[in-house]
Amino acid sequence: MAGVYSVTQVNSYIKNMFTQDFLLRRLSVKGEVSNCKYHSSGHIYFVLKDSGGTLSAVMFASQRRGLGFRLSEGQQVVVEGTVDVYERDGKYQLYAAKIELAGRGALYLEYERRLREFEEMGMFAARYKRPIPKYAKTVGVVTAPTGAAIRDIINISRRRNPYVQLVLFPALVQGDGAPESIVRGIRALDTMGLDVLIVGRGGGSIEDLWAFNEEIVARAIFACDTPVISAVGHETDVTIADYVADLRAPTPSAAAELAVFDYVRFEADVRARRQKLGREMGFFLETFKSRLRQDRLKLSVYHPQRQIREKRQRLAGLEEMLPRLLAERTQEEKRRLETGEARLRQDMKERLSHDRQRLAVLSERLWGLSPLKKLAGGFGFLTDGEGKRLESVRQAPPGSAITVRVRDGRLVASVTEREESVIWENGQARQETAAQC
Repeated sequence: MAGVYSVTQVNSYIKNMFTQDFLLRRLSVKGEVSNCKYHSSGHIYFVLKDSGGTLSAVMFASQRRGLGFRLSEGQQVVVEGTVDVYERDGKYQLYAAKIELAGRGALYLEYERRLREFEEMGMFAARYKRPIPKYAKTVGVVTAPTGAAIRDIINISRRRNPYVQLVLFPALVQGDGAPESIVRGIRALDTMGLDVLIVGRGGGSIEDLWAFNEEIVARAIFACDTPVISAVGHETDVTIADYVADLRAPTPSAAAELAVFDYVRFEADVRARRQKLGREMGFFLETFKSRLRQDRLKLSVYHPQRQIREKRQRLAGLEEMLPRLLAERTQEEKRRLETGEARLRQDMKERLSHDRQRLAVLSERLWGLSPLKKLAGGFGFLTDGEGKRLESVRQAPPGSAITVRVRDGRLVASVTEREESVIWENGQARQETAAQC
């Protein structure tokens, strides 16, 4: 019997063989990126493939400084690095030191072509998107019956709302016949009158998810009368089904959270609303009770019987007070009359005194202008024989009769001679003739 070796010894031997191979120490491999995953540590795990096979690859975080783009599904790349054996798992893989773009894979190009075609047909338009029911009672699920997707959906649905009914259509989600199986599931559940459908599967490569890029699946989702949530792959995986569906969920777990409302939170919200409504009703009832008490008090105050009773009492009081009020008013009127009479007498007295003073002033002024005052001073008043006043010697020719009035009588005389004298008027000399009687 040949020697027996341990697994570790065999793996170590193979690793040494890989290490001694000069070609495997540094080579460049061209292929299409598939099943690309960014780890939280910063490492990138992916698979290179071509028409004949696949090769696992990894780029550690320390090597990512030279990566000038984000690695994603369908990219055609050239990877430079080392092929080595991972002893613990007994697997070999390509350790990438440098990655460059070399074009895009055939599947990715076909994906982009279909995406443009369906968009031009209007299947992605927002006007066709239907709202997801907020309180769904029945949820249909089209997915594999044994995959992680259905387990996640069941667990989250039970946790959020155990009263929601889940209806599963076990469908093929990968490989030959998968598109037709998915379409049958969508059409079957659509006829059951469910509230919402979840169509999807777990993550995988672009080949694994390709069934959800098929035209018949897209058209089945578009024609479905029940609102559809698409939940295909991981958050970075996007298929044509995601664009056609009424709502896209990044994962099947997220789809369950979007489709199934949280009953505990709903119950708490209902309880809080009931308590709030009770408080508000109590407040309103107390307010109306208080207003009713006030209205009842006002009604008792303004009751007609009470009004009549108060007015009768007031009338009786007025009847008792009437004689006294009349007497007081009579006395008041009498005082007002006496006060008015005294004021009138005083005003008349002051008016008479003022008028007497004014009359005395006017009398003195009139006496100063009176001819009698002039006569009392030795002057005389001359008139002709007809009694007309003489103002000039020319009015009394010699021989005419004149009358002279003095203070204590008058004299009748005859003019015997006259003589004119010079009189100044306004700065001009005028010749006057003096008469001699």
